[in-house]
Amino acid sequence: MILPVIHLPDLIDYQDALRLQEQAVEAILDGSGGERVYLLEHRPVFTIGRLRDQSSLRDAGALPHPVVETNRGGQATYHGPGQLVGYPILDLSARGRDLHLHLRGIEDALIRACAAFGVTAGRRDDLTGVWVANRKLASIGVGVRKWVSMHGFALNVTNACLPPFLAITPCGIAGVAMTSLEAEAGRAMPMAEAVAAVTRELRGL
Repeated sequence: MILPVIHLPDLIDYQDALRLQEQAVEAILDGSGGERVYLLEHRPVFTIGRLRDQSSLRDAGALPHPVVETNRGGQATYHGPGQLVGYPILDLSARGRDLHLHLRGIEDALIRACAAFGVTAGRRDDLTGVWVANRKLASIGVGVRKWVSMHGFALNVTNACLPPFLAITPCGIAGVAMTSLEAEAGRAMPMAEAVAAVTRELRGL
């Protein structure tokens, strides 16, 4: 079965995308809808999981964009134009109820998509996400409701999305260097190319 991948071309507020995910989750749970992946770009926003320790935001009141606390795992990250965000809404009950397998599947799809641009990406031990050497190219943070997945990944496509990361401690990893597909490929990276490559790989999840 080919997984439907839905690309939303306009910039989307984080809360609007969260409602879209919640509706898709409920549709799977009540049997009125099926699995899908949403691909989109957000208007600038910092997000963080519902954690006691939110020090990765540093000085939240001084950040240049809004902060949203959300129901995914993980520390602070940034979303904005130039970054491709993916939300796989999958029925994990039908996929072995294995959250680690779900995470590895997302990583594998992104690693293959990067390879299409000559970028050799991979994993780092004990650190979820997609990396090029010690540079972080994609962040992953998921949530699960009754074994239906939501949230997902953020792939840095263009250099334009990188500066806001300097205002936080991305994913709570001190000293981490964020990178983009554009920087690693050494050429301009139209979002449409990234969308096409990622869509091709996600259809096989």
